Amino acid sequence: MNTPCITLSILLLAGAQHAQAASTVDLSVKGLITPTACTPLLSSGGLIDYGKISQQDLNQDKGTRLPVKHLQVSVACNAPSRFALRMRDNRDGSAMVNSEIYYGLGLDTSGNRIGLYSMTFDPRQTVVDSTALIYGTESTTGGLAWRTANLNPIDIGANSYLGFTDTEGSTVGPSAIQELISTVKVEAVINAKQNLDLSTDTLLDGSATMEVVYL
Repeated sequence: MNTPCITLSILLLAGAQHAQAASTVDLSVKGLITPTACTPLLSSGGLIDYGKISQQDLNQDKGTRLPVKHLQVSVACNAPSRFALRMRDNRDGSAMVNSEIYYGLGLDTSGNRIGLYSMTFDPRQTVVDSTALIYGTESTTGGLAWRTANLNPIDIGANSYLGFTDTEGSTVGPSAIQELISTVKVEAVINAKQNLDLSTDTLLDGSATMEVVYL
C-alpha cells in the first residue's frame, strides 16, 4: 500500500526540481551611444503635390502613371559617419502592390487603395563630401551583408538598408560620410478607375518617414 505513494512522491519531486532549474533566465541589454548625429532634410518641406487630377484623365482598367517628380534629399552629419537610409510607410497596407519599395496613397471613401509611389536614388545624381564619383549599395540582412557597390539606381525600401560608398565593387557597406545630397526620383501610379470610388473628391494621402540608420 505504501509503494505507490512513495513512487508518486518521487515523481512530483523530480518535476519540481526541473521547474526550478528553468524558472530564471538572464537578459542582456546592449548598445552604443555615439556623439555622431546626422540630420536628414527634404526639399520643399518633403511635399510632392500633384494638384487636382480629373477622373476623366485616369485609365479605366489599368493604373495611371503620374508625371515624374524630383525631390532633393540631404543628410548632414557633425562628423564623418557610416549610415544607411530606409523609409517607413505611414500608410502601410494601402499600396496597390505588396512590396517594400512601394508606398501607399491612402484609401478612398469606400476603403479602396488609391495607388502607390516609389522613391529612387541614383548614385550619378548623388554628391558625397568631396568625392567625385559615388556608388550605391544596399543590404537586405540588416547590414550583415551588402550588395556589390555600383552605379545602378536603387529604390529605397522599408526593410532594406540603402547606402553609398566611394569604392566601386565594394561589399563592405557604406563609407563614412559627413554630407550627402541626392536628387531622388518620385514616381506615382493611381489605381484603375474601375477599382475606385470617385463619387466625391479623393485625396492622395501618401505619407512616409525617412530614417537614418547608424552603422
